[in-house]
Amino acid sequence: MKYFMLKYAFLSMTHIPQHDFSAHANRIRTLRVVALALSAFIFNTTEFIPVALLSDIGASFGMPAHEVGVMMTVYAWIVACLSLPAMLLTAKIERKKLLMGLFIIFIISHITTVLASSFAVLLIARAGVALAHAVFWSITASLVVRVAPKGKQTTALGMLATGSALATVLGLPLGRILGQYLGWRTTFGAIGAIAFIAMMVLWYILPKLPSRNVGDLSSLTLIAKNKPLIAVYLMIALAVTAHFTAYSYIEPFVLHINAFSPTYATAVLLIFGLAGIVASVLFGRYYERFEQGFLWLAMIGVLVSLMLMMILAGHVMLWTALAVLWGVSMTAISLVLQLRTLKLAPHATDVAMSLFSGIYNIGIGGGALLGGMVIAHQALGLTMIGYVGAGVMLLAVLVHGASIKMTRHA
Repeated sequence: MKYFMLKYAFLSMTHIPQHDFSAHANRIRTLRVVALALSAFIFNTTEFIPVALLSDIGASFGMPAHEVGVMMTVYAWIVACLSLPAMLLTAKIERKKLLMGLFIIFIISHITTVLASSFAVLLIARAGVALAHAVFWSITASLVVRVAPKGKQTTALGMLATGSALATVLGLPLGRILGQYLGWRTTFGAIGAIAFIAMMVLWYILPKLPSRNVGDLSSLTLIAKNKPLIAVYLMIALAVTAHFTAYSYIEPFVLHINAFSPTYATAVLLIFGLAGIVASVLFGRYYERFEQGFLWLAMIGVLVSLMLMMILAGHVMLWTALAVLWGVSMTAISLVLQLRTLKLAPHATDVAMSLFSGIYNIGIGGGALLGGMVIAHQALGLTMIGYVGAGVMLLAVLVHGASIKMTRHA
């Protein structure tokens, strides 16, 4: 009798109303989204940190900044080439286990970066990071949608984008400060250490995530026939190329063309990141109500920003406003086109996103290469990177207009 009384008391004490279970489940799901957003912060920080440390890395190897910029091109094109094949090779691997493997590769590569004795060794280490990056961004957008609270998928994508944006808000400025005072190797070492912490958090908080809706090589045929999706890929390739033609060399532009202080160069990176967070919030709240207008405004915003880079050079307040417009607009473009990719390929999300990631990185590498060529050209130089980027961005705007017309006549 005593046993049954104790059992009844225990059940009474542990009885939780159904709505409490639901609230608890949503909190857990939100924490999982936050953990993946933290991972996005880490991966984006390491991808773009060379932008903040070009001069320092170049000085340690006796190279000019525009030659060190090849770090970004090599990294981006490795990601571009490996995104699809690496995703297909890992298609059947349970996603939590895959994430753990990616983080191990990521951490070992950062240790190698810290110990790099030559620029060639540094590039090899970056190739290892790029391999982890290629698979990470192929699967993360679909994973964050899977683990998000019910009905909060768009918000979850916005949180993932916020994690990405925080890379420029916190990652790049702090990495630059750390690099200036303790050396650029310390910055990469710190990124590796934070990655280890993130790996432990993900191991603890994520459930098993069986692979699903990955797609296979046959999905490529369907994607190739999906004209709206092809238009999305073309827009992201052009927009990212335009952006990174100028953004890859924002540090030397701010220092040598604007003639601003190194402190302001750090501040510009911070402003870009904060603007990205603003874009993430705006996307979560307003995109579903203003789908077409949202993308139009974002594209025009980047176009105008690139055109005004040189015109506003030397004017601190105006250049600060330009950085805000540029950061908000570029983040918004990435978010919109990423969501459209997921919606246009619901049965092959990982294949579609691996292509998106690969094409995005073709744009990064192409932009860094194009900007470096403009700077190295005797008749052009650093002052022209904004105008050349604007020319490429205009093509993206034209593709968007053509895609809308195509959709209306479909």
